[in-house]
Amino acid sequence: MTTTEELLASDRRYIWHPFTQAGTAPDPIPVARAYGAVLEDTEGHQHLDMISSWWTTLHGHAQPEIVEAIHRQAQTVEQVIFAGNTHAPAAELSRRLAHILPGGLNRTFFSDNGSTAVEVALKMALQYCQNVGDSGRTRFLAFDGGYHGDTVGAMSAGVSSQFFDPFNDLLFPVDVAPVPPTFDGDTEIEKREQEALARLDTHLEQYGHSTAAAIIEPLVQGAGGMRMHRPEFLRAVAHRLHHHGVLVIFDEVMTGFGRLGEQFACLKAEVTPDLICLSKGLTGGFLPMALTVTQDYIHDAFLGESIDRAFLHGHSFTANPLACAAALASLDLLEGERCTRQRAHIEQQHRDALAELMKEDVVTRPRVYGTLMAFDVELGDDSGGYRSAAGPWLKRFFREKGLLIRPLGNVVYLMPPFGITDDQLATAYDGLREAVRRLPHELT
Repeated sequence: MTTTEELLASDRRYIWHPFTQAGTAPDPIPVARAYGAVLEDTEGHQHLDMISSWWTTLHGHAQPEIVEAIHRQAQTVEQVIFAGNTHAPAAELSRRLAHILPGGLNRTFFSDNGSTAVEVALKMALQYCQNVGDSGRTRFLAFDGGYHGDTVGAMSAGVSSQFFDPFNDLLFPVDVAPVPPTFDGDTEIEKREQEALARLDTHLEQYGHSTAAAIIEPLVQGAGGMRMHRPEFLRAVAHRLHHHGVLVIFDEVMTGFGRLGEQFACLKAEVTPDLICLSKGLTGGFLPMALTVTQDYIHDAFLGESIDRAFLHGHSFTANPLACAAALASLDLLEGERCTRQRAHIEQQHRDALAELMKEDVVTRPRVYGTLMAFDVELGDDSGGYRSAAGPWLKRFFREKGLLIRPLGNVVYLMPPFGITDDQLATAYDGLREAVRRLPHELT
């Protein structure tokens, strides 16, 4: 039996962790088992997973219905090449999503993760323009603060996030438009929206005819700092893009599957994109899988006699039957009345907790969409962002309290699994309150 120290020694010697500076980071938490909202380490200590393990664990860890669905599927077909073959879980998942997503989004292309779902959407949009004889449309438009993943196309679309400086020479040019973030009690948002829309109008007047597609995280820019914008703004943006013949891509990798209250952000905002990218919560967090869903008119533009007209893209584990089975079981839970009530209940508890947190001087810009709550902490001359001194201290503090919370610089957020209990949420809120009370004294 491997001891905790042996496990950590192997980790230190052989593993390269993501988004981690190994030269300064503490040893990772050695997780031995997980259930509900709890991660239990090898020493038996419990850690509350308040970020759904990078926004993937939708209902809870080891959710029994999803475990059973994967087990059943593994006894029939566990994997099959999806070029030239199909299977019931993929067909059923595609059919069900077509009946949930807004009208017209009914053609599903399977891939592996959020980055590849975005990559697929960008490639589809560009080749669509070529296939319909509009090859002059070669530009892409993204939005300031957006993050879309770590493959080359996704990095190009997320260049304004400033995560990718070492790779700038590899990226293709993408235009960037402003998106005004807002928060509870924001009295200036309409003015900032009008300014942003005026800048978008100017850009589209000059480049709209040569732009293939625009990509945006609808309603919430996740890794950019949980920056939220209003449905009214999103509708105005989509209207302008469509007016200029620009395809609209919604990156709902994080916002999809009930995170913002509605099943999808596009439903909450009442906007139908031309393409939508889905992943993370798709399988309930059990297995990697992603979807790019589009409309018939885009799909049909790839039909013809020549293979050159087809979309020549794919992945080894495309439409993996186990992942499809997990996604179907997750959808069953998501569409149930109990889950709908629980999401509304979490949102109300978030709002109540934020009202208390706002009594602390360092807490600013409170905001909630569904089961996601966020706020900024402001400390004198601290510039904020990912280089804020508050982030590392908060991360250490939460870990000591048994809370898995990873601040985005000076932005603190919670996005718990839907199955979290009231007592667990109360524990997390208590931790937040203690953190923001202590923070000014620790960093001054």
